[in-house]
Amino acid sequence: TMSLREHALSLFHGAVGAVRPAPMLKRALKLQGHGCPQLLVKGQAFPVKRDLYLVGFGKAVLGMAAAAEEILGDHLTRGIINVPLGIQESLQRAGMQEMLLKPHSKIQVIEGAKNNLPDAEALKGAAAIQELAEGLTADDLLLVLISGRGGSALLPAPIPPILLKEKEKLTKVLASRGAAIQELNIVRKTLSMLKGGGLAQLAHPAQVVGLILSDVIGDPLDIIASGPTAASSHSVQDCLQILTKYNLLHNLPKSVETVLSSSPTKPTAPENYSHVSNIILGSNTLALEEAKRQAEGLGYAALVLSAAVHGEVGRVATLYCQLIQLVCLGFTSHGEGPLSDELRGNLLQLAAELQIPGLDLDEFLQALPGLGPDRPVCILAGGETTVQLRGTGKGGRNQELALSVGLGLHRAQTTGASSPQGKCEILFLSGGTDGQDGPTEAAGAFCSPQLVAEALQEGLDVEAFLRSNDSYTFFSQFQGGHHLLVTGLTGTNVMDIQAILIRAM
Repeated sequence: TMSLREHALSLFHGAVGAVRPAPMLKRALKLQGHGCPQLLVKGQAFPVKRDLYLVGFGKAVLGMAAAAEEILGDHLTRGIINVPLGIQESLQRAGMQEMLLKPHSKIQVIEGAKNNLPDAEALKGAAAIQELAEGLTADDLLLVLISGRGGSALLPAPIPPILLKEKEKLTKVLASRGAAIQELNIVRKTLSMLKGGGLAQLAHPAQVVGLILSDVIGDPLDIIASGPTAASSHSVQDCLQILTKYNLLHNLPKSVETVLSSSPTKPTAPENYSHVSNIILGSNTLALEEAKRQAEGLGYAALVLSAAVHGEVGRVATLYCQLIQLVCLGFTSHGEGPLSDELRGNLLQLAAELQIPGLDLDEFLQALPGLGPDRPVCILAGGETTVQLRGTGKGGRNQELALSVGLGLHRAQTTGASSPQGKCEILFLSGGTDGQDGPTEAAGAFCSPQLVAEALQEGLDVEAFLRSNDSYTFFSQFQGGHHLLVTGLTGTNVMDIQAILIRAM
């Protein structure tokens, strides 16, 4: 029989495979007919009356564009994509030819946004995209490929006379005063030509079709890559409120003052978006659905908890440990009793505090009695946790989560004399779907309840590594790095995926 580790790996690869640019586009996009062809996107039909254009921006867009050009063939008139600096070389080195454009492609590639910060190259690419959009007619069709990660930094086009460096400086000052990422995005969008629906408006009257790979919890169209093809849910008023809140209203650059004072402060008649269709092609939810399908194929009773898990790593680890305890209790026919009631109570309280969207714990708890020892259990979840940096170690949120779960399971085993874990084989995996976790070459890590005790035999103190946020160093030293999840670049990104596998011993 395959080990739990092999199963977990196979589920992770299956989930990532479902949102890789090429297969994702080939499933969703078709071109039909010859005279007046139609573009079919997930069953929606868009007539190609005259010319078909393509623009795109973000980390995964190169692979999306390569697949799109293959599908569109000669119908594609011209394209421009803005992608992260060095990505073509990285994909070339990784032997990922299918993610690269063919020689003589009609799509121009501009690389910019070094270190995911808008720069002169990104600005040049955004200007080229803007110019293309402005020149379209009612008979043209514009395909907009959007990959959330890096999409915003690759589309900087401040409203004149604002200079990029002025907009950047304002964003930095806001960040240094504690502004949340949502607030930064509202200010950026308000001062931008293309974000917050700007690109879609400039392309009017052409038909605009946005094809989106989401890296944001809940897939909100106006937030992914700052929503260039979606109506903004914020006004200039919101921007002014944020600047007031952080005491910046009275020392703004002249250019920003000019733009804000000439923008109508009262909400104007909402712009018309009837020429725009936005379609989410890939998301964490889709990746989890594929992992669930594969888990059931391997004989697991599989449950998806939520595609929107967020919160501090340590607290999310506690949530997972409590879930694992409950499943194991059910396996050992101690599913009812004081320990079970206590765990359920703790779990419901923690879930309420974390406020994870889509997490239906009641449904999970009702399913528990039906999960018998004769069938292994797979619990899947996704989202993006946050790490509070206390130390100067090396690691990422997925490795830290796996290490924290390992510690939590170890503590539960050593404190509870009647610990239910003894009768179960348990494996936990957490990985980033882009193949990178923090500044390391790992995508994440595995752990089991034995991890802490085995590490102690090697002279490694898990708690000390966690205190200094040094999970990568721990996993690379422990058992020869065998617990690291290393996938290499995947060319996609829909946040993180966690899998818990449990079977009776």
